[in-house]
Amino acid sequence: MYTTVNEDGVLNNYATEPKMYYAQHPAIWEQRQYVLQGAVAAIFVSALVVFAFAVS
Repeated sequence: MYTTVNEDGVLNNYATEPKMYYAQHPAIWEQRQYVLQGAVAAIFVSALVVFAFAVS
C-alpha cells in the first residue's frame, strides 16, 4: 500500500494498482458460445413475455 503524509500530518493511503494488460479477441468457439447464450436468453425472455400476457 502506498502512503503519503501531507504538511498537516494527515495520512493518505492508496491501493496498489494492478498491472494493466490488453484484452484478447475471443476465439471462434467462444464467439459461437456467445451467440448460443444470446439465443437462449432471447428465447427465455420471449417465453416470459408470452407467459405474462397469457396470465394477465
